[in-house]
Amino acid sequence: MCGIAGVVATGGAQAVDEERLRAMCRSLTHRGPDEEGFFITATAGLAVRRLAVIDVAHGRQPVRSEDGTVHAVLNGEIYNHRQLRRLLAARGHTFASGSDAEVIPHLYEEYGPDFARHLEGMFAIALHDAAHDRLVLCRDRVGVKPLHYAERAGGLVFGSEIKAVLCAIPDRTPDLHAFSAYLSLMYVPAPRTMYREVRKLPPGTTLVWQDGRCTLRRYWSLAAVPQRHDLTADRAGAILRDLVADSVREQLAADVPLGFFLSGGMDSATVVAAARRALPDATLKTFSVGFVDRSYDERGAAALVARRFRTDHTELLVEPVAHDVADGILPAYDEPFADPSAVPTYYLCRLARRDVTVALSGDGGDELFAGYLTYRADELARYYRHLPRAVTAGIVPGLLRFLPRSSARASFDFKARRFLDNAADEPGRSHYLWRVVFREAHKARLLRQDVLAELYGSDSYDTHEAHYDDGAGFDRLTRFQYTDAHVYLPDDVLAKVDRVSMAHSLEVRVPLLATPLLEFAFSLPGRLKLPGRQPKWLLRRAMAGLLPPQTLAMSKQGFNAPLPRWLRGPFRPLVREYLGRDVLQRQGYLRFDAVNEMVERHLGGAAEHAREIWILLLFTMWAEQEKAYR
Repeated sequence: MCGIAGVVATGGAQAVDEERLRAMCRSLTHRGPDEEGFFITATAGLAVRRLAVIDVAHGRQPVRSEDGTVHAVLNGEIYNHRQLRRLLAARGHTFASGSDAEVIPHLYEEYGPDFARHLEGMFAIALHDAAHDRLVLCRDRVGVKPLHYAERAGGLVFGSEIKAVLCAIPDRTPDLHAFSAYLSLMYVPAPRTMYREVRKLPPGTTLVWQDGRCTLRRYWSLAAVPQRHDLTADRAGAILRDLVADSVREQLAADVPLGFFLSGGMDSATVVAAARRALPDATLKTFSVGFVDRSYDERGAAALVARRFRTDHTELLVEPVAHDVADGILPAYDEPFADPSAVPTYYLCRLARRDVTVALSGDGGDELFAGYLTYRADELARYYRHLPRAVTAGIVPGLLRFLPRSSARASFDFKARRFLDNAADEPGRSHYLWRVVFREAHKARLLRQDVLAELYGSDSYDTHEAHYDDGAGFDRLTRFQYTDAHVYLPDDVLAKVDRVSMAHSLEVRVPLLATPLLEFAFSLPGRLKLPGRQPKWLLRRAMAGLLPPQTLAMSKQGFNAPLPRWLRGPFRPLVREYLGRDVLQRQGYLRFDAVNEMVERHLGGAAEHAREIWILLLFTMWAEQEKAYR
C-alpha cells in the first residue's frame, strides 16, 4: 500500500517543479512511511510513498521497463501478479524483484493503455510512457483505492488524496453542487470533490493524458456481466463458497503481519472462516470495537466467532474524544465526510495497527448479496404504492404520530418514518431517498438565499439517476445493487475505510469484492439473493455449517455508532463552537436560526437530529480548517 502523486506538463508549459512534487509526496507520508521514490524529467514527475508489504527489501518504486521508457507507481496490491509474471517472462520480459508493482510497465508494453483490464487487485496506478509522451492513470474496478486529479494550464496533477493535489493548486474554490450532494448523502460522490478544481477518477476507469488532452474511458463495467438463470440455489451456494475461499486465500499473501476486522456480522465472519480453512494451524489475529450503548455493541457476537475459529482476539471499548475528530478523522478525508461509522473505524484501525500491517475486512458483502434493509424497503414499497391514497396519506401517517421516538440503532420508529417519507416516489428515486438526510426541501430552509440561488434547479438525485438508468438490463433488485455499487460503495464505504486506515499506515483488503465474486453476484437473479425479503439469503446458505448458527441467524445491524449520545456528550463542545452564530455567519453557507433550532432540540432531548447535526458539524469544521468562506 502506498500513496502516489505526480504531474505532467506539455505543449511548452513550465517544467516540472521538483520541490512542489516533493511536497505533494510528503503530504502522503502516512500512506507510506517506509520509503519514498521519484521519477522526474523536464515535463513529467511521478512520486510514491511506500508501505512495504510484498518483497519488503526489494520492492521499491517507481518501477520501470527494461529500456527505461516506461515508469509506473502503484498504490494497492496486484493479487494476480505471479500469474502475470509467468506470462510476461514467457514473452521475454525480465524482472529485478518479486514486487507486484513490477508487472505493470511490462504489462503496459504488451497491451498499452488497456493493461488494467488484465489486473486483479485493489489499485490506483500512474504510468508515464516517455516514447509517446503519455500519462496513464487507472483505478481498480470498484474503487477500493482512490485517485484524484486536476487539469491545469498545459498539464495535469494527480494524487492518492486531495491534499496532494492541493499542493499544486494554490487557488481553489468550494463546489456548491458537491456541497449540496454532501448534505443529502453525508459524502461527496464521484467525480466531484468539494473543490471545483479537483476531480475523483471513477472506479474501473482509465485516464490518458497525451498531446495536451485528457481522455477518460471505462475498461470494465458491471453492466456487461452476462445474466445467469441456469443455477439452482444449491449450485449457486457451492460456487459462492468456492469463490470466497479462493479470494481470501489469494489475499492472505503478505510479507508483514496480517489480521482481520471482526464485527460479529456475517461478512467479516465469512472472511475469517475462509482464512481458518486456508490456514488451519496459523495464528489469526482479529480485532473488534464496541460501545457501552448495548443496541450498538456487537463485541459479544464478534467474540463468539473468534472462539469458533480460535483466533487471537483483541477488542476495544470506544468512547471518542473531540480532538480525535478535529485532528485525526477530519484531516484524513480532505473534504467533509459524515458517515458516523468513520469514528469507530478510525479507532479500529488504530487498534489493529499496533499488531499488524495488513487487515482483511468484510466490506462489500451487503452490496453483492443484498444485505441492506433498503432492499427490503424497495420490495415493500412496490406494494405500498398500490394502496389507496386514504391509507397512505391519512391513516398510516396518523398512526405513526403515536410512535415514541428512540435513539437506539435502527429503531422501528426511525425505519417507519423513513419508509413513509420515501415509499411513494418512483423506484429509482425512492431507493436513493432511503439514505438521504437533507432532501431538497430541507436544504431550502437551511441554506442562505445566495447559496440557494446558485443551486437553483439542482437535484442531488442526479448523482444516482444515471447509474440507475444504466442498470436497466438487470432485474429490480440487482438494478438497485448496481446503483449502490457505483455510488455508495466506492464513495462512502470504501472511501471511509481507505482514509482512516491509511491515516494509521494500515492496509485494508476486501476479499468479498474480488472481480470473480463481483461478477458472479451480479450475474445472479434477484430471486436467489433476496427470496421472501430475506437479506443475504444465498450467503447464509453457502456458509451454513461453517459459521456459528447465532451468526447466521443475526439480523442486519450495520457498523454504526451511538451518535445521538456522543453529540450530547463528548462532541457537545464541537457542536457549540462550530455551529455557533459567529462561525456560520463568517462562512456564509447556513442560516443560523435553522441550524440552531435543530441543535437546541437535539441537545435538549426534545428531538433526534443526530445525523443532520453531524453533517453540518463536519462541514463547518472543514470550512474553518480550509478558510472556505463565501
